[in-house]
Amino acid sequence: MLQLKIVTPEQLGYEGEAESIVVPGTLGDFEILTGHAPIISSLEKGDIVYVTKEGRQTLAIRGGFVAVEKDVVNICVEI
Repeated sequence: MLQLKIVTPEQLGYEGEAESIVVPGTLGDFEILTGHAPIISSLEKGDIVYVTKEGRQTLAIRGGFVAVEKDVVNICVEI
């Protein structure tokens, strides 16, 4: 499982476990799964889609950044 934290300038969007995460990268959407290589990437306008124990969740964003390291995913976005 991934430890996911999504923050916006106004609030904490989500904090918890996720099985997979799809983000709108600058060069297109990409998926983050357990064991993903460390990466820092800018994000474009689009949807973040993440799967938790409660099901599939979607968050529309205007842009931001994602950082992945050792199954910890931190996303800072504008919504």
